[in-house]
Amino acid sequence: MRTTDGSFVLGLHRSGHARDLLEAAVDLGVTRLDTASNYLRHRSHEALKTTAGDLLPKFSVSTKVGFFPEGHSLDPARLRTAVEQAVKDLGREPDLVFLHNPEHSASDAGTLGPACAALADTAKAGLCRSWGVSTWDPRPLMDFDVPCPDVLMVRAGLLVGLDVLEAAETLATRWRPSHVWGMSPFGGSTAQEVWERFDPRVFLRGPASATKVQAAFRSSYGLPRVDAVAVGTDNVDHLRELTEAVAYEVDENVVQEYRQLLKARQLP
Repeated sequence: MRTTDGSFVLGLHRSGHARDLLEAAVDLGVTRLDTASNYLRHRSHEALKTTAGDLLPKFSVSTKVGFFPEGHSLDPARLRTAVEQAVKDLGREPDLVFLHNPEHSASDAGTLGPACAALADTAKAGLCRSWGVSTWDPRPLMDFDVPCPDVLMVRAGLLVGLDVLEAAETLATRWRPSHVWGMSPFGGSTAQEVWERFDPRVFLRGPASATKVQAAFRSSYGLPRVDAVAVGTDNVDHLRELTEAVAYEVDENVVQEYRQLLKARQLP
């Protein structure tokens, strides 16, 4: 069974790409940034290069391609051009490039397979170090075979429905990625009412000092089992809170009980 290393990835979705946040990330030992070509109104790469400047070499950078100003596309030539543009805009090769939400355009293996092969080719050509697939909804992709990606990124956490959770695990088994990452552990925001009504600290072993936010974040590493979790914030205190949560231990028995409850709720 793959083990979880508790790696933290600072996501830049909805982020302002502020310098003080990036400086705090370096101070806190965060070494991974995740962005996409369409973040910050398709200006994320340029903004990151300008804002991070001398800090950028301190990070491993992952990005995503597939969304263009005029819409989503899996055209292999466009994807390669997007990766080449990312290299120019970042001023360096990305460490990892994801195919971004291919379920938007993948009607059959004739579109998804060549798109994945195009990204695999960019890695072979030295335009990036590795490639992967990032999917918000893995269910439409479960029956497709693609070249083995280095990383599969899926939604993770307590707000992921059982159907999406199981589809992500099926996809990981079918595609055999070297690593699986999670994303969006709070379902978009820690301010949602659900986090007021529910105490996720039941999923942790021991420390009563953990906050609800920390418990919700740490438990996401087991739903599904992932090696790293990408989460965004523009608040330095929130960033510190999340990085400290990685040290907590998840109670696997509680996670299994929770999964059994999800399955029981789906029974007729």
